[in-house]
Amino acid sequence: MAQAQRRNPFLEGNFAPLSMECDAPSLPIIGEMPRELFGSLYRIGPNPAFEPRDPHHHWFFGDGMVHAFHIENGRVAYNNRWVQTPKLQAERGAGRSLYGTFGNPMTTEPDVIGGDSGVANTNIVWHAGRLLALEEGHKPMEVDPRTLSTKGYHDFAGRLEGPMTAHPKICAETGQMIGFAYAPGGLIGDGRVLNYYLIEADGTLARSFQVPVPYFAMVHDFMVTRNHVLFPIMPLTGSLERAMKGGPFFAWEPDLPVKIGIMRRDATGPESVRWFEAEASFVFHPMNAWEEDGRILCDVAQYAAAPLFPFADGRAGDPSKATAHLTRWTFDMKGATSNFAQAQLDDLEGEFPRIDDRHAGLAYRHGFFGFRTAQSTSGSFDGLAHIDHRTGRRTTFQLPPQDAVAEPVFVPRSADAEEGDGWVLSVIYRGEPRTSELAVFEASNLAAGPVARAQLSHRVPFGFHGNWRQG
Repeated sequence: MAQAQRRNPFLEGNFAPLSMECDAPSLPIIGEMPRELFGSLYRIGPNPAFEPRDPHHHWFFGDGMVHAFHIENGRVAYNNRWVQTPKLQAERGAGRSLYGTFGNPMTTEPDVIGGDSGVANTNIVWHAGRLLALEEGHKPMEVDPRTLSTKGYHDFAGRLEGPMTAHPKICAETGQMIGFAYAPGGLIGDGRVLNYYLIEADGTLARSFQVPVPYFAMVHDFMVTRNHVLFPIMPLTGSLERAMKGGPFFAWEPDLPVKIGIMRRDATGPESVRWFEAEASFVFHPMNAWEEDGRILCDVAQYAAAPLFPFADGRAGDPSKATAHLTRWTFDMKGATSNFAQAQLDDLEGEFPRIDDRHAGLAYRHGFFGFRTAQSTSGSFDGLAHIDHRTGRRTTFQLPPQDAVAEPVFVPRSADAEEGDGWVLSVIYRGEPRTSELAVFEASNLAAGPVARAQLSHRVPFGFHGNWRQG
């Protein structure tokens, strides 16, 4: 692998790519791995195989690498593989990177402009017997759940004509997977529409149609309740014209309002969308959304301004606004107002919120997220938090400042266990000796630390998301 020579924070420390694929059939374990844990934790993130072409390479654009921890009978096996996208295969053939960040034509090799720049690096989801590696600009890429070999794009029997979000929602009651795509025609297409998808529990894409939106925005995630879908249009805007003039493709434009479109899940067209509005803010990830007494409530990790992106004129963003806090949005579906209430729930700087997924889209009690303190030196989150919405109690686990946690993933103790009864799994990076480990916590007692740690002899670079597959 060609090593990056330019100084870039997203290519250094534990952001730096891993240069190997490997298999470890039995990891050393400290503590006792719970015998009830039987399945696989998959994590995915950007791992550039070649030196990026852009002098300001963005963390979001790097070849996807899957890391898997397979747990059975108290033992843990590990393997990792790059997702063999057409982009990666073409660049391996050329022996160098070919595509600019986000497919930027200004920094892409002329011979491949308009080609497939998909990186499959953001999320990995198990649904209808398929393991899907996802990123929001392309179709899902299917991966073998054990070997992690790449099977190719999955287009739902030809019914998926464009990309799909990296954050589809799986309904806890029906098993349906609900998804969408912003700028479904690609970054050179029409950014003022979304594609909406409803996929049945058996994997059949049953419904799709377009939803007009107020402006071209990066819509990284969305919210789903029992009866509704919420599309957050926030002023992190996309512009090919701006990029062709040497500016940023995606940029923060705080003079634009936030617009939240709420649509019935059973809609067959966009006519039922109702738009709510607020002043500029940004959300990458919600914790959960649900319905209650004629209202829709959403708990989100909300920023005052989009982090990691510049203003439209290229100026760097304000770092004092690049912190997220758990915030509750409340929409009065019976009222006539287009405004919605916002109330901060917690004072920790947190991200990557997760829940017991058996309550996705439903009223819930327990939430988990990563948080960062002022002492952190790793460049990522140095603690895990559990919030009990019923009691208001928050418990935390904090690492030394050079260490970091990945997104927490909840696994129930059994299929019929009470909400929140189970474990939280997180991959921990140890700044010294620069290795990683899978940590397993009792969900109800994060503060006690891991009950078991499966240790790797190498590090897992900072990535984005992960999910559990039972069995």
